Amino acid sequence: MSKVPSSPQSAKQDALQIEFNKGLCSFINNSPTPFHATAELAQHLDAANFIALDESEEWSLEAGKNYYVTRNQSSLIAWTQGSAPLVEQGMHMLGAHTDSPCLKVKPQADLYEHNSWRLGVEVYGGALLNPWFDRDLSLAGRVHYKNSEGQVAFAMVDFKCPIATIPSLAIHLDREANSKRSINPQTDLPVLLACGDKNQHKALNDLLMDQLNHCDSKPTNILDHELFFYDTQPASVVGINGDFIAASRLDNLLSCYVGLTSLIESAQQVKPSWSLLVCSDHEEVGSCSAVGAAGPFLQQTLQRLLPNTENFVRAMSRSVLISTDNAHALHPSHADKMDPNHSPNINGGPVIKVNANQRYASNSETQAMFRSICDDTQVPVQTFVVRSDMSCGSTIGPITAAELGVKTLDVGMPTYGMHSIRELAGSRDPLWLKTALVQFLARAGQ
Repeated sequence: MSKVPSSPQSAKQDALQIEFNKGLCSFINNSPTPFHATAELAQHLDAANFIALDESEEWSLEAGKNYYVTRNQSSLIAWTQGSAPLVEQGMHMLGAHTDSPCLKVKPQADLYEHNSWRLGVEVYGGALLNPWFDRDLSLAGRVHYKNSEGQVAFAMVDFKCPIATIPSLAIHLDREANSKRSINPQTDLPVLLACGDKNQHKALNDLLMDQLNHCDSKPTNILDHELFFYDTQPASVVGINGDFIAASRLDNLLSCYVGLTSLIESAQQVKPSWSLLVCSDHEEVGSCSAVGAAGPFLQQTLQRLLPNTENFVRAMSRSVLISTDNAHALHPSHADKMDPNHSPNINGGPVIKVNANQRYASNSETQAMFRSICDDTQVPVQTFVVRSDMSCGSTIGPITAAELGVKTLDVGMPTYGMHSIRELAGSRDPLWLKTALVQFLARAGQ
């Protein structure tokens, strides 16, 4: 059977989608931790002529320029200076988060026992633990050390190659593994690096010293670290028709990348609007930190743009935030887990997330705004409401709305296996969301 040729418009859209997903996969592969994700965001912003600011310095901002600032090397805020006064125009904002559920290395992690060398870990966030077994794992994060001048310094490290695994217990030794398997994080999750006597191996700190020496950091001793294991299998487009994107950390690096590219494209307009992207750390553990959405980072940054309290309140009343985080897709094997009328499909378009108990911050005003944008840009849109006999997760949306008093919408990409070590999203949905978000940013003040 001959294939019906694509129309020129369809072929162009397919090419844009392929290129966009290639950039998305590269971004995810280069971002194994929040520290690396923030550095990757900053690198893209630098290339787009955004100006890096230091929180500890006095800011001198100019109309028509674009800026960004980071905190803790794990959260970032970037914005465009609009052509109209902020107090009159208000700001259209996008929110996402840089962290993902994973396994974090303990401070004194080395475990030498039973002819094995393992590292003890804590579970970070609400991770789906079963998929972490029998994967090729690597290690990345941030290390603080004393340098040759006696100063405290830090560097990001990434072993990149597979250095560890968590082997499963054989079915012969656990006959009920397929029906009653439970996981004890303390005893079942220490990550295996090597076998043999203790004296045959370096300790973790020695491995970190080797990594720092490769970075030309001139360390004298390790002081502390924040390290996370991650799956080395790269992000990829999968499925017989290329329908899916499979990757670690889709929740929520997918939204970080879509927000980043939307902001950069918005900043290239002839008359850019006041637009902002905030990518916060610690969402998966409640957001209550100096760099989380429940902390002061965003509010303090905005107050530096508008130090006058009355002008700040006026600007926020004219502003809107879209919190972008992943949404649950209708799973073909578990359709009963969804409300029949609110069951988003993969590649069915971005999802408006609604919850009567304010686990999501969407309301009829912000929902109508987004539906209108999607209608104007020919982007399909879906709605998720959790079953009435189940509870749902939450996002930075309600937290930021409560902190700033800003109108807020929660949207996301339909996803399978959320919080697994490898999640699955649609290959067409990300570009659709970007199309809608670019239009949203362009409409500030309208």
